[in-house]
Amino acid sequence: QVQLLESGGGLVQTGGSLRLSCAASGYDFSTLYMAWFRQAPGKQRNFVAAINWSGGSTLYADTVEGRFTISRDNAKNTVYLQMNYLNPEDTAVYYCAAARVLPWGSDVVAVWAGENYDYWGQGTQVTVSS
Repeated sequence: QVQLLESGGGLVQTGGSLRLSCAASGYDFSTLYMAWFRQAPGKQRNFVAAINWSGGSTLYADTVEGRFTISRDNAKNTVYLQMNYLNPEDTAVYYCAAARVLPWGSDVVAVWAGENYDYWGQGTQVTVSS
């Protein structure tokens, strides 16, 4: 059973930066596709970014492309989300997710879909003040 533990959330001013971390255990991390999703109050959960098992390929939501960077360190069983130029619309609970199988490279919509991920963390709150 995979366990995911997020950290790094907090309160930051508009234009600031945060780096989220997600430590995984209980599975061969280097074989997992990893992603970040977020959910703002009263809204549905949305895809933010994903990374393939090797770290050589990434996908981003249009709303964060160019500001956020997803990366992973397979030696540390950890995936990161570097968030720059934050704005109040980025305020949400951020969730780390893992998938054992994804049609990476052939079905982008499937990568965005939360139902295709097998494991989820508890979430970490990110609040951006104006």
